[in-house]
Amino acid sequence: MSTPIIEANGLTKQFTRGKTTVDAVTDVSFEVERGALVAFLGPNGAGKSTTIRMLTTLIPPTSGGAHVVGYDIATQAHAVRARIGYVGQGTSGSFAQRVRDELLSQGAFYGVGKRESRERADSLIESLDLATFGDRTVQQLSGGQKRRLDIALGLMHAPPLLFLDEPSTGLDPQSRANLWQHILSLREQHGTTVFLTTHYLEEADRYAERVMVMDGGRVIADDTAAGLKATLAGDAITLGFATPADALAAIPVVDRLAARAVTQLDSLTLAANVEDGERLLPRLIRSLDAEGLEVVRATGVPPTLDDVFLALTGRSLRDAGGEATTPTSVYAQIPSGDQS
Repeated sequence: MSTPIIEANGLTKQFTRGKTTVDAVTDVSFEVERGALVAFLGPNGAGKSTTIRMLTTLIPPTSGGAHVVGYDIATQAHAVRARIGYVGQGTSGSFAQRVRDELLSQGAFYGVGKRESRERADSLIESLDLATFGDRTVQQLSGGQKRRLDIALGLMHAPPLLFLDEPSTGLDPQSRANLWQHILSLREQHGTTVFLTTHYLEEADRYAERVMVMDGGRVIADDTAAGLKATLAGDAITLGFATPADALAAIPVVDRLAARAVTQLDSLTLAANVEDGERLLPRLIRSLDAEGLEVVRATGVPPTLDDVFLALTGRSLRDAGGEATTPTSVYAQIPSGDQS
């Protein structure tokens, strides 16, 4: 097996504010395989950006360490920086510089030859849809165009590992979609490992093969998005009944089949979070019907990563300072009075 491209071991970072010591990151250990796309989630202040800044050698750890692209972040920082791309939250380009010249300057900074720099700049400008803006200055670009330029700058020296710190924050939905299309395309073309933070949970859910959740300076969950949702959240189902008596009588039936606690939302409605709700909901309805209990409404909503965060911490990512999305996908619904 190939060596992991990131190996973090007990990474810890403390900051001193006056006479107070703040634990920003505590004993974080993980590995990332080459070619992976990893989303690093958590509320503002969870320690995500601090972790990335340590991994990219921008700040030293208080204790612990890491190897990134095979090099020690403490003793071989120059080698690490030469082999990674880093796109922070701010715009990287010099506002008065033209787009193409900015890319060529970045290539020169990394020691890329002039001919190769021109070829890479042209390729990145084309693949990131910047061709019509190559002669414009950075300050003339829109927010989405600047973020694409930031990614081009991060890729100019063809690094095997790209760190993206909230790359789509502040972009409109269309610009965000375009940006992700470019990230995925570049990853497919170059096999680049992508390690990113984002507050847009639907991005992590849709694109990342692995999701790490951080809170209070610690990694508290690490799995695929599907795995986290299945084990920590579950599908939310609701069942509406014609009479309060039917609702009460249905509680032990639902409890037995769902194997999770049932909540009575009101006199006519029961709710439960269950595993594999898409399969379970029809079975529940059939079983209740066999008991003579009339289900007049039934809905099932797949879990979101915000539900995962709620299960882990007792609060949603939105309440904790991030941006969460409201689940809109309903996989089954029976309108009132229609059980067909």
